Amino acid sequence: MTPATEVTMAKALNSALRHAMREDERTLVFGEDVGTLGGVFRVTDGLAREFGDERCFDTPLAESAIIGAAVGMAMYGYRPVVEMQFDAFAYPAFEQLVSHVAKFRSRTRGSLPLPITVRIPYGGGIGGVEHHSDSSEIYYMATPGLTVVTPATVADAYSLLRRAIASPDPVVFLEPKRLYWHKEEVTLPVDTGPLGWAAVRRPGTDATLVTYGPSLPVAMAAAEAAAEAGISLEVVDLRTLSPFDEETVCAAVRRTGRAVVIHEAHGFAGPGAEIAARITERCFYHLEAPVRRVTGFDVPYPAPLLEAHYLPDVQRVLDAVARLEWPARSGAAA
Repeated sequence: MTPATEVTMAKALNSALRHAMREDERTLVFGEDVGTLGGVFRVTDGLAREFGDERCFDTPLAESAIIGAAVGMAMYGYRPVVEMQFDAFAYPAFEQLVSHVAKFRSRTRGSLPLPITVRIPYGGGIGGVEHHSDSSEIYYMATPGLTVVTPATVADAYSLLRRAIASPDPVVFLEPKRLYWHKEEVTLPVDTGPLGWAAVRRPGTDATLVTYGPSLPVAMAAAEAAAEAGISLEVVDLRTLSPFDEETVCAAVRRTGRAVVIHEAHGFAGPGAEIAARITERCFYHLEAPVRRVTGFDVPYPAPLLEAHYLPDVQRVLDAVARLEWPARSGAAA
């Protein structure tokens, strides 16, 4: 264990990969430019030098082939960790994920799990152009057989990636690009708990903000701003999108009676639609107002000059909170 030091999310992910490869020689890392270059975001920097090009190597620009190769390797006992260079680059591999990766355990009646980790940088906030800023999480969430994980803190980036690599089943590991350079004081290695658990990042009594990944800093900033106006907002970080931690989320909503779901992905049929439905079904008699959503708009991701208008921000979250049908005596309706 190293002393606590300031670590970026990219460095935490790099350390998680390095430690997993040291502990298990069956762990392989491959994808586009992950070897010599160390990845577009340098998450795999130095791995090829330490472990050689048989365990960390570059592939052709063929995402479907990358996942297909990972399926074969996993069938023969390896634990492949593959990188899709950008969120929208992963779409050519989607057929492999849906038709094979997600179904193998069921297809073989549990005799052949596939321990594959698919790392996907996702989301906006970096001034990326088309195909470089998609929030594609709903596609994976809607695919039974896949575990879908997204960290929002440096400690979770390390811990959840280690858990994903150790999982006997396939994990889609979504990495928020805008948080790669976010820093925290962290002691590595760190274990923040198993996959499938949400975390309450800030306690509150008046309303619950449910969010994940790149939108957690927005939710935390909104909760801080609301506190100055006398409104106490609880913030829940999902950490794992599928399976959904209904228990933690619903317990928080029942405490506060109000909920706002925040994410960068589009609103119609997006992740927040399912989350809001679950909350409404399970917490109906505790809700003081309809569940609100603050999301990206229902358009393709815009050009960089417009992304600040597209992405949820603190003011949009506070506007949604103000529309939660507060009783006049609370003073929150203003």
